Amino acid sequence: MAGEIDDLLNGTLRGGNRRAVRMGLLGLAGLGIDLKIEGLEHVPSSGPVLVASNHLHNADPVLLAMAFPRPLYFMAKRELFANRALGGVLRFAGAFPVDRGKADRQAIRNAETFLAHGEAVAMFPEGTRSVSRRLGAGQPGAGLILIRSKAPLLPVAITGTEWLPGNGSKQTNEKPRGLRRTVRIHFGQMVPNEAFTTSGACASQAAADQIMQEIAQLLPAEYLA
Repeated sequence: MAGEIDDLLNGTLRGGNRRAVRMGLLGLAGLGIDLKIEGLEHVPSSGPVLVASNHLHNADPVLLAMAFPRPLYFMAKRELFANRALGGVLRFAGAFPVDRGKADRQAIRNAETFLAHGEAVAMFPEGTRSVSRRLGAGQPGAGLILIRSKAPLLPVAITGTEWLPGNGSKQTNEKPRGLRRTVRIHFGQMVPNEAFTTSGACASQAAADQIMQEIAQLLPAEYLA
């Protein structure tokens, strides 16, 4: 297990270098958007935590990692790693590949390894970006990782990124209010692992559903079905 975590952490951005890069990126982001980060007092300074957020835009993982004050490791679709340069940047930022649409045992194992060594792992339980911006259903993989890791949950609500350009086929045609786009990243209160359904034939899906309920409580009404 020690060798596994060393391999996963090798070459990722940590320590003082990460703090410097984070502050620089937050400054740059502030030039283009009105970025509001709320609930940082709920982010634990150490220890394992599964960070779960809704997903609206390609930029969500980057913005979430920027907002998070400690190293954050997250799954990214394997297709992004096909480009060597982009894959290198993603690994440097803390991402690891996942095959979407199936049970990717290696991705699950990687997430569990990070959590077992006291790291923070981020997931977008919907599995893909929302076209309508409304919160979708959670996939059982998120519930499985939560159950097996026994880590607490930190729910997150992201709003406003649906207005940003660069969202590919899921770009909205709606226009935001005002000239300056406001993006909010709202960290909710930690939820202990014991609060989730962890047994039974459908435990993974039940836990995923509970994760989505925690995220839903942080979102404005227009982001809910």
